[in-house]
Amino acid sequence: MHPNPAFRGQPETEAAAMARHRGFGVLTASTAEGPLAAHVPFLLAEDATALEAHLVRSNPLARALRDGPLPAMMIVSGADAYVSPDWYGEDDKVPTWNYVAVHVRGTLALSTMDLRGHLDRVSAHFEGQLAGKTPWKTDKMSADALQKMMRQILPVEMRVDSIASTVKLNQNRSDAARHGAAAAIAAGGTPGLQTVEIAAMMRALDD
Repeated sequence: MHPNPAFRGQPETEAAAMARHRGFGVLTASTAEGPLAAHVPFLLAEDATALEAHLVRSNPLARALRDGPLPAMMIVSGADAYVSPDWYGEDDKVPTWNYVAVHVRGTLALSTMDLRGHLDRVSAHFEGQLAGKTPWKTDKMSADALQKMMRQILPVEMRVDSIASTVKLNQNRSDAARHGAAAAIAAGGTPGLQTVEIAAMMRALDD
């Protein structure tokens, strides 16, 4: 998380909501082999006390968890964009990067949860966001194919200890400088992902 308090004012409930909506991140853990990471979809409980996901059995992180729970963090990235200092209309500024990110910390362990129920919850979360489509469900698969697929993965669960976020939108710049940068980002061609969304968030700080 960014150390500047100007970028750390988001309440934990909002950070949790952002992570819950995104539902995809980098699951990291400290192990005897060193740090390990896996890119996974996940579900964060409504009360933000637990996070559930699954890993391929052959994933090094899944293997490490067989020796017991591990301190872990789910890193959730939102929109981001490069910011050129020329866009501020002010002297003596340097390049930076605006971004949104959430860190969910806790203890990760292999789970005894019903795997099919977990898969149904995960698919329902994402399929429900697709407009005009009948949601895919596991019962669309043959029993043999479903069982073969489930044998290849393991459910994991994190007991959540803390949730923190960085929302870096040039809050430490003047309104004029921030709007100048937002206009340039919105015009397109800026390095980053979901750059139009970042520009809109920068402008929304006036609301």
